[in-house]
Amino acid sequence: MTTPTPPTQLRESATFDRGVIAEIQRAAETGIYDIRGWGAKRALPHFDDLLFLGASVSRYPLEGYREKCDTDVVLGDTHAKFPLHLDIPITIAGMSFGALSGQAKEALGRGASEVGTSTTTGDGGMTAEERGQSKNLVYQYLPSRYGMNPVDLRKADAIEIVLGQGAKPGGGGMLLGQKITERVAGMRTLPMGVDQRSACRHPDWTGPDDLAIKILELREITNWEKPIYVKVGATRTYYDVKLAVKAGADVVVVDGMQGGTAATQEVFIEHVGIPTLAAIPQAVQALQDMGVHRSVQLVVSGGIRSGADVAKAMALGADAVAIGTAALIALGDNSPRFAKEYGELGSAPGFYDDFQAGRDPAGITTQDPELAKNLDPVEGGRRLANYLRVLTMEAQTLARACGKSHLRNLEPEDLVALTVEASAMARVPLAGTNWIPGRY
Repeated sequence: MTTPTPPTQLRESATFDRGVIAEIQRAAETGIYDIRGWGAKRALPHFDDLLFLGASVSRYPLEGYREKCDTDVVLGDTHAKFPLHLDIPITIAGMSFGALSGQAKEALGRGASEVGTSTTTGDGGMTAEERGQSKNLVYQYLPSRYGMNPVDLRKADAIEIVLGQGAKPGGGGMLLGQKITERVAGMRTLPMGVDQRSACRHPDWTGPDDLAIKILELREITNWEKPIYVKVGATRTYYDVKLAVKAGADVVVVDGMQGGTAATQEVFIEHVGIPTLAAIPQAVQALQDMGVHRSVQLVVSGGIRSGADVAKAMALGADAVAIGTAALIALGDNSPRFAKEYGELGSAPGFYDDFQAGRDPAGITTQDPELAKNLDPVEGGRRLANYLRVLTMEAQTLARACGKSHLRNLEPEDLVALTVEASAMARVPLAGTNWIPGRY
């Protein structure tokens, strides 16, 4: 009797795995690069790699039901007549009308206002829905200047000059033609149905000295009433933050590479920028070296998902955080409710990232009026408000456990790292040691 030959053992290449092979074949077939939304999907050192050191004997915890832990924050109180006074340090990041539906923008405004925080316009200008429902609305001033006008600047509660975004620092935005409806085209002064690519840099300055002039112009246009933010994608963070402060920023926003986008090249999303965890200490060091930490506020974005992430970002030195992707998920993005519809698009709940296509069945990243009806802005706003409350309560729980009566009192001394990489990036000790790689 002949012994059967065992089947050849299949071994997948770590360098040319099935995903890489599929992308090579797709590129060879189509001749175009891949575009998608969301942020980096690769595993990166992140807030999960940090732990809090709760109080016991050497530290005294606060009783959750009897002792307060405050959460309020003031943004932009250095130069502006009317800084933003927020009840919680969790804000809504800039996401444009065009990338998002009008219903989604309204829902974001409703949810943020219900819990006393701010939302942000994004590229493409200010919509009546968002301004009408936002108690505190930050107006983004982008390289494209789409929809920009002095009237809306004056209607805003703060202005955010965008120099970069975490998903694509050094690159401009994309809005494909299928989402350029008559209304979007009118707001952006663009032809309908034609792909739009935003510039990667502002047209009227070439460096930080020109940025200082622009900040002064915006202050004069708004009678020195509005705080001026400067947003940078996390790359050369230490130097970018110092230059933003020198130019006159009231608030600096640093967006790590886990931050999302509605659409850009995947090669950009996965291979440009640095993780949020690595960016925060650099930004804080820059502010400290200039003697302005806490007087010029730091807002951190890029991959914030839970109250633990909020608390850890603040312990590392942020004054507040901004959420984008998580806010859309709270509204109903990637909901199992639309499993059938996502399947028809060749995707599934939790995986859908073709926001550029304008076919989002949840009604959030679309300009199709029939699809947009699937999002009730009142219900979406309620869901977002609930989510923001949970984030705040989770962060308070952790702060009390560390003996802190305000979220802003959290500090790096409250943290340790689980990995050498996270320890080096966050500049906190490896758990169980006093060792910070690169420090000692």
